[in-house]
Amino acid sequence: MKKILLLSDTHSHIDDTILKYVRLADEVWHAGDIGDLKVTDTIKELKPLRAVYGNIDNNEARLEFPLHNRFMCEGVDVWITHIGGYPGKYSPAVREELTANPPKLFICGHSHILKVQFDKKLGLLHMNPGAAGVHGFHQVRTMLRFEINGDTIENLEAIEIGKRGV
Repeated sequence: MKKILLLSDTHSHIDDTILKYVRLADEVWHAGDIGDLKVTDTIKELKPLRAVYGNIDNNEARLEFPLHNRFMCEGVDVWITHIGGYPGKYSPAVREELTANPPKLFICGHSHILKVQFDKKLGLLHMNPGAAGVHGFHQVRTMLRFEINGDTIENLEAIEIGKRGV
């Protein structure tokens, strides 16, 4: 079993509240728009990190992290990308591959809107953790945490970490 903390859209922001949840996880996954790499460097000092770059990330981030990160976590096929859309409205950049070879868990960021939705057509779970940073139009900063136990995704929890301006 692995305890996962999922965040996105930090836009260079990391704070003690985020780090409290990092310490409780086995792994941290970041779905892009990292901003300053001090965010991911700080996380990597504490826990294993899997991440992708987002549209605001510079060349340094793009050299360190891929656009798409597809991997197995225990028995779950996971695909993380920054701009992926959501069931019924997937991004054209991922739609063909997603349809031809759907993962069990598809994760993206970008929208700053926390959303978890099962795609019945493709048989996958879609997650967007919202935005953990303080920049953007979102009002509440959010993350997700969950456990992967064999081939099961369980104990999903949405975490509100404060108002955007705080």
